[in-house]
Amino acid sequence: MTMNLIDPRARDFDAICRSFKWNVPRYYNIAHEVCDRHVRHQSEVALYCESAGCDQSFTFGQIKSLSNRFANALIGLGIGSGDRVAIILPQRVETAVTHLAVYKIGAVALPLSILFGPDAVEYRLRDSGAKAVVTDQAHSTMLQDLRPKLPELQIAISCDGESGFDFWDLAEKASESMQPARTRADDPALLIYTSGTTGPPKGALIAHRSLLGNLTGFELSQNFYPQKGDCFWTPADWAWTGGLMDALLPTWYYAKPIVAQPGGKFDPEQACRRLAKYGVSNAFIPPTALKMIRQVGDDVRQRFKLRLRAVMSAGEAVGAELYHWAREALAVELNEMWGQTEFNYLVGNCSAIMPVRPGSMGKSFPGHEVDAIDEHGRPMPAGETGELAARRGDPVMFLGYWRNEDATRKKFVGEWFCTGDVGYRDADGYLWFVGRKDDVISSAGYRIGPGEIEDCLLKHPAVAQAAVIGSPDELRGSVVKAFIVLARGYEGSEALKREIQEAVRTRLAAYEYPREIEFIDELPMTTTGKVRRVELRERDLAKKSMKR
Repeated sequence: MTMNLIDPRARDFDAICRSFKWNVPRYYNIAHEVCDRHVRHQSEVALYCESAGCDQSFTFGQIKSLSNRFANALIGLGIGSGDRVAIILPQRVETAVTHLAVYKIGAVALPLSILFGPDAVEYRLRDSGAKAVVTDQAHSTMLQDLRPKLPELQIAISCDGESGFDFWDLAEKASESMQPARTRADDPALLIYTSGTTGPPKGALIAHRSLLGNLTGFELSQNFYPQKGDCFWTPADWAWTGGLMDALLPTWYYAKPIVAQPGGKFDPEQACRRLAKYGVSNAFIPPTALKMIRQVGDDVRQRFKLRLRAVMSAGEAVGAELYHWAREALAVELNEMWGQTEFNYLVGNCSAIMPVRPGSMGKSFPGHEVDAIDEHGRPMPAGETGELAARRGDPVMFLGYWRNEDATRKKFVGEWFCTGDVGYRDADGYLWFVGRKDDVISSAGYRIGPGEIEDCLLKHPAVAQAAVIGSPDELRGSVVKAFIVLARGYEGSEALKREIQEAVRTRLAAYEYPREIEFIDELPMTTTGKVRRVELRERDLAKKSMKR
């Protein structure tokens, strides 16, 4: 039985989309799909990881056995269908095993980033009513301090045996025999909190069927995954949709190995060595990480003997400059992808069979329908900007926001899920990202998206990273302001500012050049690697208020 949803011999992207139809079964369980059904692959490696200087690997057979044991252990502790189990761990075997165990018993996994501070963890544990948490030594003390504020949190399990129950002790004592719960495709599997620009984070409830909905995009954005010898890697945290649903789980769906990225600050040279060591062929690398790898040098592929055949990038606009660099330095055409936690893997590229238009997000993947719409839900004519929206009735669509029907209802206009992203569709069906609704800069009557300016800034050799916002201005309403992280060997000066401004003015439009530039050591990022422009706006407002 083939695992592919897309015929690997197909060579016409639009024809694939026209003929594709979803076949969502009534019953569907993620753990079964990504592990238990791989009877013929039990002895093959599922996971490579490095821990305390020691290389480890785990086969699909071992992952199945461990997840069965831990699932039985959770049942023994009183965890059942629908209970929320928090996971605060980096990319390591216990993280993946816990996810599968939770799915197997029909519970709901609540992945939390290891970068979260106590306030962020407390809010999510309290709002979700999590009954158990699986974590490590680094977070045990934090959780001990939070326990009195979390009456619904009954069980703490540590992978390092520091406090509470010990993960490995529980798994060792539990039975290996396990019959996974017969979950329906619409049953909840995941609860992932997403942060907006206003209000507290909202929990997006994700169904088991969501995995299936991710797969057409995964196959195509990875240039017809899987192929013989494929091995996957991503630096994206498994606590997020990008690391979990765009990397770990789909890789295992196709019975292929994935390389775990140790926690800690991203080191681009160490990442390149890891890619070479395991012969990684496919990857999801966010634009920010790619920009850091670019700083390693244009000879990165030859120097590290990299063997990448496909790279998907998402989370921020990739831009033409980064695309052209990757084509030369990595010998891959970046397949930009676009989606959201609530409605993932919707749009993207497949450079194997379609011409990539640098700067475009690509086209709607098979089984998904995305368009730019007006406030009444009417699709915009080609070339005209609107809110990017996805048509409901799609298996990848979320179930709703956790205990927040009002917020869920506000995301829809008729049959369309509104993403809050602004963009347009060109005459050939390619979709172009302009910016978030709250990131679009209105200056002297012009609507300016930050993405194109940031891409232009990156063409200057002094610029390592850049983020653009609209800064208040009495005359124009707003002016373009750029926050710039300088490349090695450059120092900020007024002369350099003028040079960068002139470069943008000549490459784009006079109204788009950054009238203000501020050099900073690093850009504020979310835990998924997206630039926090809201923080830059707050910083800019505070600075201007002090001058008054």
